[in-house]
Amino acid sequence: MIESNFKELVDIIYKLRLECPWDREQSNDSIKSATIEEAYEVVEAIENKDFQELKIELGDLLLHVIFHSIIAEEENKFNFDDVINSIKTKLIRRHPHVFGEARVKDAEEVKKNWEAIKLNEGRKSVLEGVPVNLPSLQKAFRLQEKASKVGFDWNNKDDVWKKVTEEIEEMHKSEKEGSKEELENEIGDVFFAMVNYSRFLGLNPEYALRKSIKKFIKRFNYVEEKLIENGKKINESNLEEMDTFWNEIKRIENKIKR
Repeated sequence: MIESNFKELVDIIYKLRLECPWDREQSNDSIKSATIEEAYEVVEAIENKDFQELKIELGDLLLHVIFHSIIAEEENKFNFDDVINSIKTKLIRRHPHVFGEARVKDAEEVKKNWEAIKLNEGRKSVLEGVPVNLPSLQKAFRLQEKASKVGFDWNNKDDVWKKVTEEIEEMHKSEKEGSKEELENEIGDVFFAMVNYSRFLGLNPEYALRKSIKKFIKRFNYVEEKLIENGKKINESNLEEMDTFWNEIKRIENKIKR
């Protein structure tokens, strides 16, 4: 059933490529930003635990995988079978504890073996493979994670926190000295150190910040709605009024948590 459905989907996309003027004009480059958007929409559905939406968004992402492959096939670069064979081969090669004779004791050892295998595949650095355009918090997290797998890491989270406070002090010192370029460097170091501390706590800073952003939007929208109910627009209000409603929604949220 899966094979039949999948073939039908591929045939539909081939037909669109041939007969739809818009689809016919697209290239790998022209749809790359849309591919990124679809991936983020998948993540959003997961975070919202909206499985109906997740089903739809995964379909949209699958469409992009097939569409990119068909475009590449037309240019004699590779075809969809090559894409499938590539990932099949990679999965088998990087899981010798499943498909070979290797033995591992836990998931952490699996991750260390994964990095060692990638180096044996010809990579020059453990840090290779992290996308250039990945969001900065996530990129910092992944780079630190990769370095950790080969033993380049702190011994405990207390030392990591000391590094955070050290970087904050250096940032304040740079601010007083008035060098904007140096201050920018130091702020970056603070973020990088905080990412590391998040990692030691077992938390992904990208997800943590996304939650805070979502919370901020919800609370600020509440402030706007309350001001409208009181006959005011946001730009006609003052900080004291806005803070009143901001604290109100925080109290409501705290009651719900209890």
